Amino acid sequence: MTTCLLFIVSAGTYLLRKEWWWMVAAIAIFVSQILIFIYWKDARFGTIANVIILITCVLSYGSWSFDRMVKKELNSFLPENRIEKRIVTPEMVDELPPVVQRWLNRSNIIGKEIIQIAHLKQRGEMKTKPEGSWMSVDSEQYIIAKPPAFIWVANVKAAPFLHLSGRDKYESGRGHMLIKLYSLIPVVDARGKEIDQGALLRYLGEIVWLPSAALSDYNTWEEIDPTTAKATMSYGGITASGIFKFDENGDFVSFKADRYYYRKEGSILEKWLITANGKNYREFEGIRVPVNLSVTWKFETGDFTWYRLEITEIKYNKSQI
Repeated sequence: MTTCLLFIVSAGTYLLRKEWWWMVAAIAIFVSQILIFIYWKDARFGTIANVIILITCVLSYGSWSFDRMVKKELNSFLPENRIEKRIVTPEMVDELPPVVQRWLNRSNIIGKEIIQIAHLKQRGEMKTKPEGSWMSVDSEQYIIAKPPAFIWVANVKAAPFLHLSGRDKYESGRGHMLIKLYSLIPVVDARGKEIDQGALLRYLGEIVWLPSAALSDYNTWEEIDPTTAKATMSYGGITASGIFKFDENGDFVSFKADRYYYRKEGSILEKWLITANGKNYREFEGIRVPVNLSVTWKFETGDFTWYRLEITEIKYNKSQI
């Protein structure tokens, strides 16, 4: 009777989408299997059901453990006292090159609060190699302007019964990419100076989603022509540059940089490109940003577009998880 009640409770909490349902189920399986061993001759086939439920429990534990790790990181990543109520003034923007001024004016940041935190929701698709298949991705990202940092969390559906959990992080000048199969088995756990450089460049390219970060003291700007500017970011002992392209109205078109790409023989610098697809721009809380983008490696053997995404929601200066 106790085992039956435990299974009923675990089923109910599962249907209610409680993350901890697997804990109750694990206890039920343990008690059930002891009873099966005692009455093995008559009850041995119950082991099959227990194994099936146990596999589900293990997978749920993986998701629970991964989500708990991310939530713990975010709790230290997003303290309440980071929100500063400061307004972007015309004088702040006037100090930048004309091409950058045009972009920031087009982004509608003048007269609004300086963005300290951006919380984005994204959907899209990615592939891990040029000849690979596209995999659907749902993700969330927190980006902080001062000090520069981000956490990106993704759920990747690699196949009908196969999924990957990913977390890319840039904090204190260091990057860390973690990808786990079924949220349990590490597939990628990458750190080091090449990852740090790549995370810094990713941060720099993604300031198009929190444009006031262009005013930060770790960024310097140099106009190349009326629609192009070179941005250089220096932080945590690492300096890297990229080229921003805008259209004649000031809308973001692309960001190009030399970023490390991992190969078996070692990481080497390759051309890396973020492109705004079409004229898809939206305003979130009054800030105009591109919402459809693609990320491409420009190899000598040809282009490899590995990620296409759409921004579905952005909230600014809200640090609640």
